[in-house]
Order: sequence, then C-alpha cells, then structure tokens
Amino acid sequence: MQLFSFGINYQSAPVDIRERIAFPESGLSAALRDLCVQAEVEEGAILSTCNRTEVYCRTENASAVIDWLCRFHQIHLDQLLPHLYQLHDEEAVAHAFRVASGMNSMVLGEAQILGQVKQAVRIAGETGSLGWLLNKLFQQTFAVAKDVRTKTGIGAQSVSLAAAAIRMSSRVLGEVSKQNVLLVGAGEMMELVATHVAAHSPRSLAITNRTLERASLLAERHGGTAMSLAEMPQEIAHFDIVISCTGAPLPIIGKGLMERVLRQRRYRPVVMIDLAVPRDIETEVAQLENVFLYTIDDLGKIIEEGREARQSAAEEAETIIADQVSVFMNWLRNREVVPVIRQLRGHAESYRQLELERARKLLARGEKPEDVIEALSQGLMNKFLHHPTQLLQQAAPDEQPQLIQLLPRLFPVSNEG
Repeated sequence: MQLFSFGINYQSAPVDIRERIAFPESGLSAALRDLCVQAEVEEGAILSTCNRTEVYCRTENASAVIDWLCRFHQIHLDQLLPHLYQLHDEEAVAHAFRVASGMNSMVLGEAQILGQVKQAVRIAGETGSLGWLLNKLFQQTFAVAKDVRTKTGIGAQSVSLAAAAIRMSSRVLGEVSKQNVLLVGAGEMMELVATHVAAHSPRSLAITNRTLERASLLAERHGGTAMSLAEMPQEIAHFDIVISCTGAPLPIIGKGLMERVLRQRRYRPVVMIDLAVPRDIETEVAQLENVFLYTIDDLGKIIEEGREARQSAAEEAETIIADQVSVFMNWLRNREVVPVIRQLRGHAESYRQLELERARKLLARGEKPEDVIEALSQGLMNKFLHHPTQLLQQAAPDEQPQLIQLLPRLFPVSNEG
C-alpha cells in the first residue's frame, strides 16, 4: 500500500500560508480530477477548512503530489516545504482518525470538523476519485470519530471558535448586549457564531451574505435582520463588532472602506474578527487606530485556556484511536495477502492435478490401488517440499538462520526427534 496524507494546518503554518493553499469547495472536484491526472494519483480526497488543507491519496509517487500542490496554488516549493507534513501508511491512518475526532483541531474535541470531513469525502465520491482504500479508510474514520465522541468527554466544555470570538469582543468593548453586531457570511461557521451572539442578546444583530435568502433564513432563526452584501459598505459603520467568514477568494473589506467607516463612527472603536481562510479583511486594516482586528489564529490563546480540562478525555480518545489504527492495518495486511494466498493455493492445485492424473493412468494400467496411493502421496510430498528444501540448502550463510526461524511459522515443524 502507498497511502499518504499531505497537509498544512494551524499548527504547522500561519494563516498567510494556509490561505494560499486553501481550496474553495466549488473547485474541489476540478482539483481532484487534476490531481489524479497530473500527479499519478490512483485515489484522492481533499479536505480544506479554515484551519487546514490536506490531501489524502493512494499513489506510488509522493513527490509528484507535492509538486502538484505547488503548481496548482502557484507557490514555490521552498515556501511550502517548511510547513508541509507528509504522513505515510499507518501514520496517515492515525492522522485521519485524529482529525475527524477533533483531536487535531484548534478547538480540542470540536464536532464541526467531522461534518467537514464527510463533505470532503462526499465530493470525492461524486468526482469518482475514491477507491477501495480511501472508501474503507473514511468509513472507519467516521466510526472512530463517533466512538470518541460517545465514549469520552472530549467535546465537553470545549471553547469553540464562535465562543472565543465573543469572548475576544467582550474583552475589548465590554458586554456584547450593549453592542451592534454584524455577521458577514451565512455558512456553517456563521451558524455557530450566530447562535453564540444571539445568546448574549446584542443591541442589534444583522447578517449579510452574497445570497440574501440564506442571510434572511439565518437572521430569522436568531432574531436579526438581513441585508445583501452590496448594502454592507453603506451600513457597516453602524456596527461595533464585525465577524466575517465567507468563501470569497479575495478580501471583501479593505482598508479604504474602514477608513471611511471610522470617520462616520467618529473614531469609536470597532472589533473585527476574520474567521475566513482566505481572509475576508485586508491585513492593512489592523494598522488603523481604533480598529481591533483578529484572525482565526489570534483566537487560539483563548481556546487554549480550556484545553487542560479535557486532557484526560483526550488520553482516552487516543487509546481508542490507537486500537482502531491496529484494526485497520490488520484488515489492510489481510487484504494484501489474499492474492498471495490465492496464488499459493493455485500452485498447490497444479501439483494435485498432476499427481492425480498420474495416479489415474497407473490405475488404468492395472496397478495395485495401494501402490498407486503410496506413489500419489510420495509425489505430492516431494513436490511440496522440493522448493523449500532447495532454498534451505542453497541459502547464503546469513540467510539460513532467518529461514530456519521462519519455517515453524509456515509449517508445523517439530524440532524433536
């Protein structure tokens, strides 16, 4: 087997590298097709979130996949390699289990990542880039993640990115209940953010999105108002907290816009939290006085505060994962040995047919049945033992001890007598 996982995440790469390697969901199918053709990949799946981009694949040419990543995202190899991890076979299996279980997340034990992995697998399946190996890997990955979630307390008291965003805003501006909040985007992450924001009863809550209908549905569920993305530049000055997470390939809020917003606000402070990768808010916005801009990486310290309380659950989860990695690898080894066993049995069958045909001829000539049976058994024994005996006799001196140790495992040989 040649199973690999290549990737970067929030631990290995800063956000400016992660956003360069991110795949928009709308382009995943095209990327997978290109990967399979250009990088000599037999099977492939791509997971791309705000915290990670990972390629899972079956290939005989690992370096071709890395070269493909660089070409596809137009990044020099020297820029990517310091941040890239490459995991092979058993390590790749363990990594997939850990990722889907929330063990490798910024928020230890977060549940959102499992849905993101399932979505990545669904897209790969629809694209036709999944085969027997990745299908089996991800089906067991989902089962392991469920076990970790139900058998440990890994998700208890976790501090989500959404909660961390609220906590960060409160530290700067005070109670969220006294602030006007704007959410830019209406995807899965913003569903979580909206839930947390609404729980703090802000003075007002507005949601803007490229698709107004989606923003309206989210706003209706959380007691807010909706606006189109085109209206946002004229309305943003009314908001004290702006939290953004869209799938836009380029920033949608720039320094020029925020300079005008600050003048309209008479330079009252505004907190901006950018949860998107690639980023929604230009980095230069952070240079403006009275703008407090935080990226997804800045929330890591807040999230880390609750991590120690979940360490015992994490140890239980790691035990489950290690056991299931062994189960998967045993399945894989057994699967890979089946063709060898089939070949061995076919070889033995050819011996059996040859000796059986010889015995039939002897019986047809009138030979005694007991003599024919004796000849048949002698012939089978000689054929089965010829090659092992010859190998033992002709083996080099340094090979013989290994063969002698292996022999009792292949044949019920006794050293007695």
